[in-house]
Amino acid sequence: MAGSITSPCVGLCSTTLGDPVCRGCQRGDDEILEWFGLSGDQRAARMAELDALRESVAGRFLKVVDADCLEAQLRRYRIRFRPEQPALSRAVELLRVGRTRIQALPRYGLEPSEAALGLDVAELHARLSQALNEAAERRRATHSGN
Repeated sequence: MAGSITSPCVGLCSTTLGDPVCRGCQRGDDEILEWFGLSGDQRAARMAELDALRESVAGRFLKVVDADCLEAQLRRYRIRFRPEQPALSRAVELLRVGRTRIQALPRYGLEPSEAALGLDVAELHARLSQALNEAAERRRATHSGN
């Protein structure tokens, strides 16, 4: 019996809409196409890169003050995450799914950084997503040698 292949896909592939980089998982369209042809080590390395990208960008907007609380909320709302996924990378998924329902970040083990003070969660998510897309585009350009 073959094992499952881990993927960063979150079921929101904007490459089908013509985006060269997916707004959901931050992979380039070519990387998505070749994903299942990569070795397990190659996929793990790419997952680590994507997590590092998310941590770097999300860290500009958020702080994790209680990782256990964050995990409990992800489980409560059945938001997918990987055991090895860093907390800030997990927080990106939480905001993507709950941006219109979350009223108080501390209830989710998060607090805004200085750059995000005063923003409601939807605006915080919009700014985070914009920055994440820009960083993912730079990553894609590096991978494709452009």
